[in-house]
Amino acid sequence: MEDLKAFRQEVRTWLEANCPPEMRQPAQGEDDICWGGRKFAFQSEAQRVWLQRMAERGWTVPEWPRDYGGGGLSKEQGKVLRQEMQALGCRPPLQSFGIWMLGPALLKYGSEEQKRTYLPQIARGEIRWCQGYSEPNAGSDLASLQTRADDHGDHFVVNGQKTWTSYADKADWIFCLVRTDFNARKHTGISFLLFDMESPGVSTRPITLISGKSPFCETFFDDVKVPKENLVGEPNGGWEIAKYLLTHEREMIGAVGDRAVSRPLGTFASSAVGLNDRGQLDDPMLRTQIAMFEIDEAAFRLTLERTGDLARQGRAEPAFSSVLKYYGAELNKRRHELLMSSGGADALEWESERSRGGELARSWLRTKANSIEGGTSEVQLNIIAKRILGLPGA
Repeated sequence: MEDLKAFRQEVRTWLEANCPPEMRQPAQGEDDICWGGRKFAFQSEAQRVWLQRMAERGWTVPEWPRDYGGGGLSKEQGKVLRQEMQALGCRPPLQSFGIWMLGPALLKYGSEEQKRTYLPQIARGEIRWCQGYSEPNAGSDLASLQTRADDHGDHFVVNGQKTWTSYADKADWIFCLVRTDFNARKHTGISFLLFDMESPGVSTRPITLISGKSPFCETFFDDVKVPKENLVGEPNGGWEIAKYLLTHEREMIGAVGDRAVSRPLGTFASSAVGLNDRGQLDDPMLRTQIAMFEIDEAAFRLTLERTGDLARQGRAEPAFSSVLKYYGAELNKRRHELLMSSGGADALEWESERSRGGELARSWLRTKANSIEGGTSEVQLNIIAKRILGLPGA
């Protein structure tokens, strides 16, 4: 405990000296988040410096091994770092599907060459990934996917289509599920491939949502050559990797339930609704709804922390990621409903400069996808019923 106390002081001192003041303010929307990759343009010098300093220490991925670009911290030290960053209001220096999803899968299933090639690039923000899972006829029943990879000796040739590919138009590489054995049972004929989005034959097309914007794309593969060394794990063994990665994706989506907006809900609401003579929000119904939400949000934050502690001890129930995904998605939708209620008619502005291009309304509409992406809420409830509660099937 004394060593951990000394480490906490060391972390606090380093963060105070090295985190630029601009990076201690909440991000003002998605465009203000550092995603990294070949196509990414830093929004400020402070953003670039913050990523560089954290990456040099391996603290973009603090618990990954040093050999792969990480900080080599223990689970307890990683928790201390996150706590001190939160206490100072430090933004995450880098957000990426490589960190949240692919990285953990490569650490468990990747070859040594794959780990040394891709993980340091992810940690430094040099490569941005997208996920090639869902297809037009293989969403919730993902194992029905039809994108195929035919064996051509030293390489595969990939043909097919993916949909809802988040940020495919901005990504450098894709981690992709493909069918490599059409005679096997559908779960056992799938492989896990990595390939460059600039490979000949790869094309993308944005999908516009009701918000008028969207991170989603359709992605097409026409005779795309993929080297054999880009196969992760064994041929036809991709389903196990896919399931492992999905647990991390669901935890990532669930975390939106604990993602603070730029201002606390009560502060935002008071600027729009006003205060009564007792200094309370001048709308008792809205005040009650915000209080109930913040209680649930605090409980969820503690649940996330407890789940993380159990995972680090190897005691977590893998299916519990479905609980986090389901409840986190519902919390985020509630948060944005309350923001809209607080803003009143002003919250419906769509294109004005004052509303930053209708950011509030567009973000509210975007949250509707939280209960679809990463497996629908109905699928998550089925998993919870069967795997956690042990209820009999219908």
